[in-house]
Amino acid sequence: MRLAEQVALITGGASGIGRETAKIFVREGAKVVVVDVNDAAGEETVAELRELGGKAVYVHADVSKAADAENMVRVAEATFGKLTILFNNAGISHIDDDDAVHTEEDVWDLTFAINVRGVYLGCKYGIPALRRAGGGSIINTASFVAILGAATPQLAYTSSKGAVLSMSKELAAIHARENIRVNALCPGPLKTELLMKFLNTEERRQRRLVHIPMGRFGEAAEIANAALFLASSESSFVTGATFLVDGGITCAYTTPL
Repeated sequence: MRLAEQVALITGGASGIGRETAKIFVREGAKVVVVDVNDAAGEETVAELRELGGKAVYVHADVSKAADAENMVRVAEATFGKLTILFNNAGISHIDDDDAVHTEEDVWDLTFAINVRGVYLGCKYGIPALRRAGGGSIINTASFVAILGAATPQLAYTSSKGAVLSMSKELAAIHARENIRVNALCPGPLKTELLMKFLNTEERRQRRLVHIPMGRFGEAAEIANAALFLASSESSFVTGATFLVDGGITCAYTTPL
């Protein structure tokens, strides 16, 4: 098993990429801490992981709150004895996110609170735990828009993911000699509830699809497979990477006039 003896904490673990990653992690031998604000979905995810034969626990946490972030790491260590994989995956894309003129300040602030502060707090409390374990892997969910921007305006989201990308690179450089790897996982457009709520018209969906060489949206499970690689010893010489899993969009993207 590729993650035998590993303990993983996954924020946003109750749905989408997080849930698919939790499932593949337990199949590969990891013990998993599922973190979310949706308690019903979180408990449902943990029940599914246990049905798969895995060891898992659910923790309610708003990742933008320091006390919650500290507690989720505390629970991981108290329950499973250590933390070796930290997947800062929780994020939002607000339906009212738009361009600079039309995006309200509260939308901007909420997006940054979850998408950026949440990753920072996860690392703030998670890195000492990884040190105590002798090292490990941090995976931060960024996005292809951190590289390219987006044709459909979503300025707060795009800016927040740019921040996650730059944060990941700096943390990778700082902690490389501590046996702590930090990588930014950058999905392309996925067929998840998060994106489909934003691309809520056929025109919006086609505007995104036209730029994807593969001609389709990705699946959450495909990103989970990439997270597995970054979590495992197979990526032992990979840190500070912009790990794109995007159907080719970054090699073909052009913004329409």
